[in-house]
Amino acid sequence: MKTNFIKTISRVESRKSKVECQPDAGPQLLRPRPSTLDPRPGFTLIELLVVIAIMGVLAGLTLSVLGGVKRSQALNTARAEMDQIKTALDNYKAKYGVYPPGNSTSSLQNQLYYELSGTTNDGTYFITLDGSSQIKIGDVFTAFGVGGFINCSKGGGEDAAAAHNFLPSLKPNRLGTSTFNGISITNLVTSVRGPDANYQPLGVPDVNPFRYAYPGTNNPGSYDLWVQLVYHGQTNLICNWSKQVQFNSPLP
Repeated sequence: MKTNFIKTISRVESRKSKVECQPDAGPQLLRPRPSTLDPRPGFTLIELLVVIAIMGVLAGLTLSVLGGVKRSQALNTARAEMDQIKTALDNYKAKYGVYPPGNSTSSLQNQLYYELSGTTNDGTYFITLDGSSQIKIGDVFTAFGVGGFINCSKGGGEDAAAAHNFLPSLKPNRLGTSTFNGISITNLVTSVRGPDANYQPLGVPDVNPFRYAYPGTNNPGSYDLWVQLVYHGQTNLICNWSKQVQFNSPLP
């Protein structure tokens, strides 16, 4: 009996010793168990592709809007420049009773600049009043089919008929030089150029002239004045017989 009692006591003490040797598990019971869900934010592959697609659409819309704005700016600038020429033509007619003659062989290569800016004749050259251009007297007929210019200073003394510059505020970027029949001439051009670089009606980069015909076909009692702009391959005709831009229409 005594032996069994001693064995029992030994077992209890052994179990107590094992319990005391184990690490304290109390605090661990208060620790949160790791979640099976990842709380960190992120994108799935599909969400990322959707965002990229939306960004592409917005970029395309932005470029389209900017392209439309640039086209409108170019058209408005060319229209304002044409209005300046129209005012000069009206003032020219008020003084001389007629509009400047046109070139019967080419509306592109016309003498509009020389007539509206005025010239002097030194016996060898017609020289514009602003001093920016000159052309040999003998080359005028070859270039334009006329013998001379109406708006040219003639005679001497008090009775001399002085030429008048009807384009006093013309900027240098409104003039372009080209060659016609081997003769270098100056054209009135639009400052917006082509705007497409590959649009070169005279075969010269950045020279896009205003075309002029008198008498006009679309304005039989007056003159025709127009310029064509090409923007992203699309033609835009600005003319004095319509307030609307002629989109992708053939040249007159």
